Amino acid sequence: MERLNQSAIEARLSENPNWKLSDDKWIERKYRFKEYLNGVEFVQLVANLSEEANHHPFISIDYKLITVKITSWRAKGLTDLDFELAKKYDELYKKVNKN
Repeated sequence: MERLNQSAIEARLSENPNWKLSDDKWIERKYRFKEYLNGVEFVQLVANLSEEANHHPFISIDYKLITVKITSWRAKGLTDLDFELAKKYDELYKKVNKN
């Protein structure tokens, strides 16, 4: 995948307002859950999806707060795949957070 330029990154971030640019090469989002185990369930779903895509984020579990950071190592920055997965992670969050 080809690395996105700054204007493309800004355009993609405007489509994904809950995601923030970090260190000019990562996008990051924090997900809050009512119950600890809902957050753990979300992490498992993110891990399964990421494994299928062979594109793995950094995931941090801080009790009921899950932080997901993603970048494309081979491209040395952000690609369309990062933003596609971010959107899918958001869909998983909506699914898990309904419970």
